[in-house]
Amino acid sequence: MESYYLDWANLLLRWVHVITAIAWIGSSFYFVFLDSSLVKPESEDLQKKGVGGELWAVHGGGFYNPQKYAVAPEKVPDHLHWFYWESYSTWLTGFSLFTVSYLWSASTYLIDKSLMNWSSGAAIGVAVSFLVVFWMIYDLICQIFGRRKNGDAIVGALVFLVVCGASWLACHWFAGRAAFLLVGAMIATAMSANVFFWIIPGQRTVVKDLREGRPVDPIHGQRAKQRSVHNTYFTLPVLFAMLSNHYSFTYTNQYNWVVLIVMMLAGALIRQFFVMRHGFKLGRNGHPWPYAAVGVAVIVGAIVWMKPAPQPAATIGMATNSVATGAYPTGSGGQFGYQDVQKILEQRCYLCHGAQVQMKNVRLDSPALVKQHALSVYQQSVVTKIMPMNNATQITDAERAVIAKWFNDGAKTE
Repeated sequence: MESYYLDWANLLLRWVHVITAIAWIGSSFYFVFLDSSLVKPESEDLQKKGVGGELWAVHGGGFYNPQKYAVAPEKVPDHLHWFYWESYSTWLTGFSLFTVSYLWSASTYLIDKSLMNWSSGAAIGVAVSFLVVFWMIYDLICQIFGRRKNGDAIVGALVFLVVCGASWLACHWFAGRAAFLLVGAMIATAMSANVFFWIIPGQRTVVKDLREGRPVDPIHGQRAKQRSVHNTYFTLPVLFAMLSNHYSFTYTNQYNWVVLIVMMLAGALIRQFFVMRHGFKLGRNGHPWPYAAVGVAVIVGAIVWMKPAPQPAATIGMATNSVATGAYPTGSGGQFGYQDVQKILEQRCYLCHGAQVQMKNVRLDSPALVKQHALSVYQQSVVTKIMPMNNATQITDAERAVIAKWFNDGAKTE
C-alpha cells in the first residue's frame, strides 16, 4: 500500500513540477528574448520618460508594446509583478519529487553497491550536500571573478570545470539514473538560489531606494542581470539531465559521466545560439550559427560514439546455450514457456515484485500476472536493462537472453 501512495505522490508532484518549470523557464526565455529585441524608441515622449528600449509585437489577435526604462520611471507604480514564485515553486516541487522518488527509497534508487556500498543515511547526506556545495562554490566564483575584465568568460570556464567534476563524482558514487538527476538538481538549485539570494533582493533594494528618493547603486542591476543570464544558459543542460532518466542507454553507458557532460555542453551551446540570434536580427552581432552547428555536431558525435553493436545472433546463441546445458528447459516444439522464465523471476524479481513487496504495483509470481506484464518484463530486463534496479539481484546476460527468447517465442504462460 505504501508503494501505491508513493506512486500517486510521485505522479502529482511531477505534474506540478513540470507546470511550474514551464512557467519559470518560459518567463526566463521571454525576458532574454525581450532584452535582445528592444530598440530605441522613436517617440520623443517615450525618450523624455526615460524609456531606453521598446518592442512592438502581435500575439493572440492583439498588439503589445513592452517598454524598458533605462533606469526607472519617474514614479514607481504601487503594483509591480515580481517573477519569483515560478522559481521557488519549481525548486520546492522538484526537491519534493526527488525526495519521494530517490531519497525515500535510497537503498533501491540512489545506491549502487557496485560503486559505493554505503548506508542509506550516508548516501542521502552526500546527495543533499551536492546541492549545497555546488551553490556555495558557484556563488563564490561569481563573487570573486564576476566583476573582473572578461569575468563572464572566466566564470563560465570555472563553473564548467566544477560541473564536470561533480558529474564525475556523482556517476562514480551513485546509481546512474540518480546521478544524472542529482547533477540536474544541483544546477537547478543554483538557479533558484540566484533568484532567492541575488535577483529578488537586489530588485527590492532598487525599488526601495527609488521610492524613498535615494540614489540607486547600479551594482544591484548588474548582479541580477548576470545571474539571470547564467540561469538561461543552465536551462537546457538541466532539462537534459532531468529527461535522461527515461532513457537508460545514457546513464548505463560505461562512460556515463562523459555522456552527461557532453550533452549538457551541447545544450548550453544551442541556448547560446538562440540568445545571440535575437540580437543578430537587429544587426547587433554576427550570425551565431557556429554555436548551433557545434552543439548539433556534439550531439551527433555522441550518437555515433554510443551506438551499440548488433547482438541478435549472440543473444539467441546465449539462450540456446542455456537450454543446452540444462539450465532452463524448453517447452514443446523448442519454444520457451512460463516454466522457463519462472525460475529467473523467482531468483531475480520476486524480491521486489512478489507476494511480500510489489514495487510500482507490479507482481510477477503467477502466470496470469506475468502475462499481464510480459511486455514490461521484456522491455525493462532485456531492451533497456534497467531492471533489476542497479542489478541488485545479479541477473546474468544468459538469463536476460532466456527472457528475450521466451518473449519472442510468444511469451506463453500456459
